[in-house]
Amino acid sequence: MTERTPLLHYRLSTSVNESELRSQAGRQAPVHNPGSQGRRAAQQKQQKKLSTFFGVVIPTLLSMFSVVVFLRIGLAVGQAGLYQAIAMYVVAYIIICMTVLSVCAISTNGALDAGGAYYMISRALGPEFGGSIGIMFFLANVCGSALMVLGLVEAILSTFGVPEAGNVATSHYQVLPSGYWWSLLYGTGIALLCLLVCLVGAHIYAKTTFLIFVIVIVVLITVFISFFAVHPQSITLPDLKPNATGPTTANFTGFKLETLLGNVWADYTVDYTTQTTMTFATVFAVMFNGCTGIMAGSNMSGDLKNPSYSIPRGTITAVIFTFIVYIMLSVLVACTCDRLLLQRDYSFLRDINVWHPFVLIGVYSSTLSAAMSNLIGASRVLYAMAKDDLFGKALWLAKKTSRSGNPWVSVLISWFLVQLVLFSGKLNTIASIVTIFFLLVYAAVDLACLALEWASAPNFRPTFRYFTWHTCILGIIGCAIMMFLINAIYASASIAFMLLLLLLIHYLSPTSSWGYISQALIFHQVRKYLLMLDVRKDHVKFWRPQILLMVSNPRSSVGLITFINDIKKSGLYVLGHVQLGDLNTLPSDPLQAQYESWLSLVDHLNIKAFVNLTLADSVRHGVQHLLFISGLGGMRPNTLVLGFYDDCLPKDKLIDPSMSSTQSTDPSGPSHEPEQPPLFHFVSLRGSSNRLDYGEFGDGKVLGSQEYVAIIADAMKMLKNVVLARYFNNFDRAQVLSPPSCTPGKRAVYVDVWPVNLLRPDSCSYVDTCCLFLLQLACILNMVRDWRKATLRLFLCVEEGRSVRGPEEKLSQLLKELRIKAQIHPVPWDQQVALHWQRQGNWGKKQLDATTEEKKLQPEEEEDEENEEDYVNSFPSNATRVSDDYLSAVNKLILDQSRPQPAVRFLYLPRPPADTRRYTAYLRQLELLTQDLGPTLLIHGVTPVITTDL
Repeated sequence: MTERTPLLHYRLSTSVNESELRSQAGRQAPVHNPGSQGRRAAQQKQQKKLSTFFGVVIPTLLSMFSVVVFLRIGLAVGQAGLYQAIAMYVVAYIIICMTVLSVCAISTNGALDAGGAYYMISRALGPEFGGSIGIMFFLANVCGSALMVLGLVEAILSTFGVPEAGNVATSHYQVLPSGYWWSLLYGTGIALLCLLVCLVGAHIYAKTTFLIFVIVIVVLITVFISFFAVHPQSITLPDLKPNATGPTTANFTGFKLETLLGNVWADYTVDYTTQTTMTFATVFAVMFNGCTGIMAGSNMSGDLKNPSYSIPRGTITAVIFTFIVYIMLSVLVACTCDRLLLQRDYSFLRDINVWHPFVLIGVYSSTLSAAMSNLIGASRVLYAMAKDDLFGKALWLAKKTSRSGNPWVSVLISWFLVQLVLFSGKLNTIASIVTIFFLLVYAAVDLACLALEWASAPNFRPTFRYFTWHTCILGIIGCAIMMFLINAIYASASIAFMLLLLLLIHYLSPTSSWGYISQALIFHQVRKYLLMLDVRKDHVKFWRPQILLMVSNPRSSVGLITFINDIKKSGLYVLGHVQLGDLNTLPSDPLQAQYESWLSLVDHLNIKAFVNLTLADSVRHGVQHLLFISGLGGMRPNTLVLGFYDDCLPKDKLIDPSMSSTQSTDPSGPSHEPEQPPLFHFVSLRGSSNRLDYGEFGDGKVLGSQEYVAIIADAMKMLKNVVLARYFNNFDRAQVLSPPSCTPGKRAVYVDVWPVNLLRPDSCSYVDTCCLFLLQLACILNMVRDWRKATLRLFLCVEEGRSVRGPEEKLSQLLKELRIKAQIHPVPWDQQVALHWQRQGNWGKKQLDATTEEKKLQPEEEEDEENEEDYVNSFPSNATRVSDDYLSAVNKLILDQSRPQPAVRFLYLPRPPADTRRYTAYLRQLELLTQDLGPTLLIHGVTPVITTDL
């Protein structure tokens, strides 16, 4: 971000009014396309125009009243009794209140856009959760709209429907044909009416709902008055199914203690509309639909003037008001209506009203409004998901809007799905599904708020503070319990469907710029655990490699990078890179632009590694920087891996195979780059894939042999284990572990280990710290799943004329104690040792003959590094120098013993000489020793890493 980059990249809805929008549109007209700017200004003028009352309170009240307040109050009290009915409302409102608190917190934490709950969840939890919950919320609104339409059809037919065959009409108003297909036809007509209103736009919807709101409030007032004004009377019950018997009338008794006592306890019977026996769960499912409208105001977030202000205040007001009305109605009904009336006539409020048509008008108006509210809410959620491109081209049509900004295609899609749900036929049939969908969405909103609170992100500071993580957890637990109480099968299926959507979006959707709450939570927890990771409590039993791999050119180091990933054993793995330069002479940090490419490499290779880059005046100083600063707390690199210093030509391993034919193969040619773009735009191909070479092609190296060996010495001074990797420029892990099918038979994979210092034939101990470190790394590689079938071959160097059985048995016992499975191969090396002593003379040999056997295979007396240096210093200055002939002979010995060819070799890396003038000779010895060996690791360990204790 530069100084000219704006701090905020999104609209601050609280500070932008219509006049400012118009003035901004006028100022920006010369810059942008005038036509598109004019349409955008028109859309801005059309949108964001609903106030708190019209945009939140009215839709929420009407959605929550709807069917339950007029058609299902009798079901709740008649079936569950007054006590359980009140308990249901209390439980339901506790659940929704916890969710309302979470909605208020999220909605006051920043500017909201269209999409309601989907927008909140997706921006809080990321696209995976947002998309999956968005689909569930969309389906919940679709089913909710169908539920309200079916409720309205039921109310119409109860008054104007012709009785079924065998029943007698009780009113001359009963003129509408009844039956499944007629009900479907009526529902289709009502859905079409809702569609027409929603197609016009939010402003017409707001005006329509206000008129309906006035009607519903008037009707509710008459209902309350009727309980006191209407005298006791007998009410004719709706007709039962043909040939069914039972009472035909029930009583409205007025206020009587006897009536109240008869309605106090539960009495679950068969529901006369669905012919199923009711239970607490089924009654709660139907009743809870009166609480599912709390998101109606949030769904209009894209059409509100100030969503962050309106949603909390409007939603809380509507929730409190509806709770009071429901409780008062339940008490009044229990005191005045006998149980038979409540169980057998769900539209009894019409019959006891001071003017019967009042309740009919209220039922029709509220259910129609709720149906429209759910339909327009579903369309807004679908439109928001389409804009976010979570499902690619699958929802591209849903992005289309009218000139006023109304997503008419989303409205049509939502209406079509509502029409499909109408085929279910009965209100109570889909009530459970709708309730479970809404409960799942509410739990997700609580989860989003909980995650934001637990992440302790500085930017989560909502102005609404009447919530805690306790309220979020209560909301989640309450929603989960009620989901499974209502219908365990539906609940399990909905959760499984949501998880399937989550995985689908995770793998198919593009990376979003919304931020991922998972990253914030991981950071929060990792920081706590890093503080708890005390280096003073480290124990050798729980040691694991924590590797810093220095990479000069990542394009040509793929083989080494992937191999080291296999030996990290769930430890820290850092890819380090040094760029030469001086920040004082540069305008900006050149490393910042490279991080994304390095991370792309990590993703492409599918490795679990961090990236650490540094700028230094020399490679040696850069490596020192990385060894000092890499990691945090107890997670710091303990092993440095370097590519070998040789003259192998680099090979670009990230070129697309289809483009390989265009790549120049002549290293002396003018260009080594492919003509087509590479897979990753790293620095130009340079250096070797298995060496630290920060120069370009040719002989000009900025890293000399002296400096290279000095880096090794520095790491050992810092008590870091050192690994030198050679011949990994052509290493192909997949080819090594999966031999070609044309190979006759099944080719075994071998890993060869030479745990002896081959540069010091005068001291061949197999149990010093370095040897054990060598064995540990080989064992770790063998524990990796893909390398598990590889065979470890351990080579024991012995001299003829001495007992081989004794050292071999001791080494076998040591491997058994270390729980390492390997094949031991004794290797006579008298000829090689003779070449060494011919140059050294017999002075040292006579001194060592008496002590060599004592030093071999003594686990209880491991030779540490200080003893090793004292041992070396006891010889003349040329005592530890080995001839080229000896090294060539040892190299040939290794090659001769490696039949069949191993996948990789592990060799002992001796400590660099104390005299810096001998660094070049030391490096040449290593080069001769490993000449043409194939993928080889030279390893030196400085710390204990293995134990035989439990």
